Amino acid sequence: MPLFELSPLQFLISQWTSLPYPSEDCTGKVVIVTGGNVGLGLEAARHFVRLNAAKVIIACRSIEKGNAAKADIESSTANRKGVVEVWQLDLSSFENVKDFCRRADQQLDRLDILLENASVLTMKFSEHEGYEEQITVNVLSTFLMALLLLPALRRTATRHNTVPHLTIVSSDAHVVTPFRCRDAPSILQALKGPADMYNRYGDTKLLQLLLVRELAKALDGASSGPTQKQPRVVLNTLNPGLCRSDLFRNAPWPYTWVLYVSMRLIARTAEMGSRNLLAAATAAEDTHGKYISDCTVWEPSRFVRSPEGADAQRRVFAELLDELEKIEPGVTSNT
Repeated sequence: MPLFELSPLQFLISQWTSLPYPSEDCTGKVVIVTGGNVGLGLEAARHFVRLNAAKVIIACRSIEKGNAAKADIESSTANRKGVVEVWQLDLSSFENVKDFCRRADQQLDRLDILLENASVLTMKFSEHEGYEEQITVNVLSTFLMALLLLPALRRTATRHNTVPHLTIVSSDAHVVTPFRCRDAPSILQALKGPADMYNRYGDTKLLQLLLVRELAKALDGASSGPTQKQPRVVLNTLNPGLCRSDLFRNAPWPYTWVLYVSMRLIARTAEMGSRNLLAAATAAEDTHGKYISDCTVWEPSRFVRSPEGADAQRRVFAELLDELEKIEPGVTSNT
């Protein structure tokens, strides 16, 4: 289990590592990919179609862009037409997330893989649902969706004797953020405002990793022991690496110049990065609660593994559950 401390040499070796081409058989499976219309999500959706998934739902804000992605996938997988569906999802709106999950719960006869890939990166402050946009999209809505769709994943496990996957795309950006809010009375409240926007994306990626680890413990308690209440769902997270995608489209000058050079010299293609998404979303049960990079389990940052990180993990998970319960009363009983 390699350690991930993001030394320059280790980063470059990782970036230039050729990842295994996805080959897991997905016959009969139903998959949701958020942000599936561009970049990593598009390439992951393409792989799922190629691997014989019964239905692949591209969840994105724009139906028009989603349909363009669908056409692109179908043109490259000519014998798999009619597999992709496009559903509207806006993670900046809690009501829209709830509507999407209600539709999935009511209309899908099974849900095998929920791949939460959609995130936003910006250094310009914008408020949505009372929080800074990246906190709303990358953290609150992402985990609201996870908890709302856990019952559908569990039903699939029971009805089809399978182990569904809930996979959240994090990032190696979690290693480099100073996470200045760690000692605040409330971590989420400290991230509401415009302070330290340069590190905000990294903060959200660290929060995703901490929350996956703590939520995995909660799911373990519900799916093991003599009083088992719930079937098993594998929850994991991953780092796709630096990839050529639309993630950095809102980056300001001079970062645009740095990114341009980095994209040309270091970045993976979106297809190569998407192999990490497939590896996590089809991984063995022993990846539950784990962090995957280069298609294998890696240890996260030293902070995450420290007593201070463990304390922050417990605190922010409790804060998250409080917030989600306000957004959708009763949702936290799904853990």
